[in-house]
Amino acid sequence: MADPRLTPARPDLAAKYLEGQVTATRFVEGEIFEISYGVAPMRREPFSGAMLQTEALKGERVTVYDRTEDGWAWGQLVSDGYVGWLPDLALYKPGAEPTHTVTALRTFAFPGPSIKLPPAETLPLGARLAVVREDAGFAVTQEGWYVPRRHVAALDIWEPDFVAVAERFVGTPYLWGGRTSLGIDCSGLVQTALAACGIAAPRDSDMQEVALGASVPISEQAQLRRGDLLFWKGHVAIACGADSIVHANAYHMATAIESAREAIARIAASGSGSELTTIRRLG
Repeated sequence: MADPRLTPARPDLAAKYLEGQVTATRFVEGEIFEISYGVAPMRREPFSGAMLQTEALKGERVTVYDRTEDGWAWGQLVSDGYVGWLPDLALYKPGAEPTHTVTALRTFAFPGPSIKLPPAETLPLGARLAVVREDAGFAVTQEGWYVPRRHVAALDIWEPDFVAVAERFVGTPYLWGGRTSLGIDCSGLVQTALAACGIAAPRDSDMQEVALGASVPISEQAQLRRGDLLFWKGHVAIACGADSIVHANAYHMATAIESAREAIARIAASGSGSELTTIRRLG
C-alpha cells in the first residue's frame, strides 16, 4: 500500500503521475507554487485545528492538486515529497529562483534598511530567498525585504557539521511536526540539521531509518561516533560522541543533550516496544 504521507492520492483525486498506479475518480497535473510565509503549517486535514504533519519554509516549492473554498490547498512538497494541506494564503506563484538560505536559527526581514523598522516577517533556518542585491549590512530580496547579511549565505555554501547545527537547537520547545527554532520534533531536527549541510533526508523517523546511512550493530552502542543516528520506534536521536546524544523529545519537551546510556535505558523502561531498534552511520 502506498504511503499516504508521500502519495498525493485520494479516492476522488490524485496526481496525474500516479495514473495507472492508484485508483481515483480523476487525475490532475497540479500546479507549482512557492511558500511565501516564513513558516507555513502542513496539516493532515483542511482546517486549522487539524494535526500538524510538518512545516513548509519560505521559498520551498509545492505542487498543488486541489484548493478549497475555505482557503486550503492540498499538495506535495517538492523538497521531501510530503503531502498535506497548506493555507492557501501562504502560496504565491513562483518568482525568481532562490539564491540564498537563512543560516541563523531565525532572523527578521525588514521592510527597509533599518533594524528599527517593524519586521515584515520572521524567517527560520533553512528558509530560501531570492536575493537581488546587497545594501550595506543587508541582503535585499525580490520582495523588497532587508535581511541581515550575516544571517544568510549562498545556496552552495554548506555547514560543515550537522551535529553542531542540531546542538544549536538545544532548548527549542518540542513541537510535533515542527521544523524551526520556535518548535521542532525529533525527525525535523535531523532533517533540518542535515539540510544545512547539503544532505537531503526524508521527513519522518521511520523513513530516515530506512534511507540514511549504513546499519551499525546495536551491540556497538558503547562505541558511538559523532553523527550516528539512533532509532527507536517513532523516535530518532543524534550522537554527539560516544557518551551523549542530542534530540528533540517529549520527555524534556525540548531539544536536549543527555547521556546516551541513560536515555537508552529510560526509553526502554517506558514500555514494551521501546528498545533501541537501529543505529545508522552516515558517510
